[in-house]
Amino acid sequence: MNKYMTGCFYASLLFLLGFSAFSANAREFVMSYDGFYDRLKVVNKGDFQYARVNFYISDIATNEACSIKNGTILTENNEYPLNFTDSAQLLLPFDKQLDSDKAVIVIEPQNPEHDCQLKLQIEANEFDDLAFSKHALYTINDELDELLTDLSGFFVSKLMWFLLPEQKGVAVTFKNPISINDENVTCEESICYFDVDDNWEEDSQSFGEISNVLKVTPWIAK
Repeated sequence: MNKYMTGCFYASLLFLLGFSAFSANAREFVMSYDGFYDRLKVVNKGDFQYARVNFYISDIATNEACSIKNGTILTENNEYPLNFTDSAQLLLPFDKQLDSDKAVIVIEPQNPEHDCQLKLQIEANEFDDLAFSKHALYTINDELDELLTDLSGFFVSKLMWFLLPEQKGVAVTFKNPISINDENVTCEESICYFDVDDNWEEDSQSFGEISNVLKVTPWIAK
C-alpha cells in the first residue's frame, strides 16, 4: 500500500468513527456538527502549538476540492453562515452550544454534479516565528503523532491497535517543486518526505525558508 492510499485509509477510518453525513438532495451535502465538535475538543484539550485537525470537502472521484457555493449551520431555532475557504476548507467554530443544539452543517457545492465527501486532515500550516529546521520538524512530528493517537480514541488504540498506522515522519508540501540533499529526505515534485530521527530534537540545521512551506502532514509508513 503506497503512502497516499494509507493516508486516505486512516482519514476514512477517523471519519467513520465519529461523523454522520448524508445528502438531503443532489445539490446538498449535510453533516452533523457533533463529529466536528468531538475532534475539535481533542485539539483544544491538548497542548498543541502547531498540530491541527482541519476539515475539507473533496470530490469522491478525483479527491480534488469540491468548491463550495454556500454553507449554513442549522439548529432547530437558529441559522448561521458557514465560513469556508477557496480550497473548500470548513472554518468551523468550537462551540459547545451548537453541539448541545444538535446543529447540522449544510453545504451546497458550486457544481451540483459533484459527489462530495468530507476529508479530515491532521496537519500543521501556521508557522509563526518558526525556523524550518530539523528541530522544528522534530517538534511538529511529535505533535502530529500525539494528535493522531488522541484522535484515534480508546476503541482503536486499545482494542484495535493493529489498525493504527505507523508515523514514519512528516510530509512537507512546498509552494513549488524542490530538492533537498539529505539522506533522511525524499522529494517528489513539491512534496518532501522527512524521516525524522530522535537526534533531530537538538539539531538546528536549516532546510531553507519556512515561507516556502504550505503545510506539514504525517507521513504514514504502513
